[in-house]
Amino acid sequence: MKKPIVALLLMTLAAPAQALVPLHENPTVLQRFYSVGLADELRKNCDHIDARLIRAYRYIKSIESYARKAGYSEAQIDQFIDNKKEKERLRARIRADLARRGASPKTPEGYCTVGREEIAKGSAAGRLLRAR
Repeated sequence: MKKPIVALLLMTLAAPAQALVPLHENPTVLQRFYSVGLADELRKNCDHIDARLIRAYRYIKSIESYARKAGYSEAQIDQFIDNKKEKERLRARIRADLARRGASPKTPEGYCTVGREEIAKGSAAGRLLRAR
């Protein structure tokens, strides 16, 4: 009886580690960076909303920590953070979502409305902002 258990254990240990999806495909990382990007767009486009900079810094560091714990290397994390193509893809998604919510260069007051909504509901983006 012991031989099959030992064989199964050895097969499990010898199996290759499951490959990680690229960081730009990791849903948790994407959602968290989406929140940072949303907060940034709102504070840049509404004079009545400020960033909570220390909180934002800690939040970004927590994303990096999450990625490390998930098995990503420092090089992979740095490469993702510095990836201009991925930043622009995320920015485009955020701007499209903001436009659907009534915030665009044509309706700048919409940024303040969305910002206040995010703050009021205590979303991840809202916790990175404060109304003046």
